[in-house]
Amino acid sequence: MRKAKIERKTKETDISVEINIDGTGENYIDTGIGFLDHMLQLMAFHGSFDLNIVCKGDLHVDDHHSVEDVGIALGEGFCQALGDKKGIKRYGNFYIPMDEALCLASLDVSGRSYSVFNVEFEREKLGSMSTENFKEFFRAFSYKSGITVHINLLYGENDHHKIEAVFKAFSKALKEAIQIVSEKIPSSKGIL
Repeated sequence: MRKAKIERKTKETDISVEINIDGTGENYIDTGIGFLDHMLQLMAFHGSFDLNIVCKGDLHVDDHHSVEDVGIALGEGFCQALGDKKGIKRYGNFYIPMDEALCLASLDVSGRSYSVFNVEFEREKLGSMSTENFKEFFRAFSYKSGITVHINLLYGENDHHKIEAVFKAFSKALKEAIQIVSEKIPSSKGIL
């Protein structure tokens, strides 16, 4: 089983992440931000990742540090759990419709971090979470995991539906990219 445990403590956040990327979707999520918890639960379920994430952050300031640092810790966990990436499919693409919204997530588990997030929101917040911080979450995840992440919302009207489509498409694309399909490193260079 490909697993990792990450502990990250700063003056702004105290985070614990346990991950099994070959799991069944079991999860316990408590970030102090209800909407982020909901999205991470969707990630666990649709990616079949076992996730235990606890974050105690400076929410009296705002949600930025907690959201970004959860992305950092989760990205570190995926990087650690993937190890040398031997045998993975490497690429993952998935379209998800969520009512009127449609999202495409495309990933390359290449060891090279890059993040594209083409999603616009009408609302400033969903629950207590600032919508601008979704981009920060995916940027932080990409940077620490070494995964190129392109998220393109093709269309949508309802902000809740938009971001739900994003997390579901991302989770499905990630699950596809990390599945074991051979015994080789999926790179002409021989290393990822």
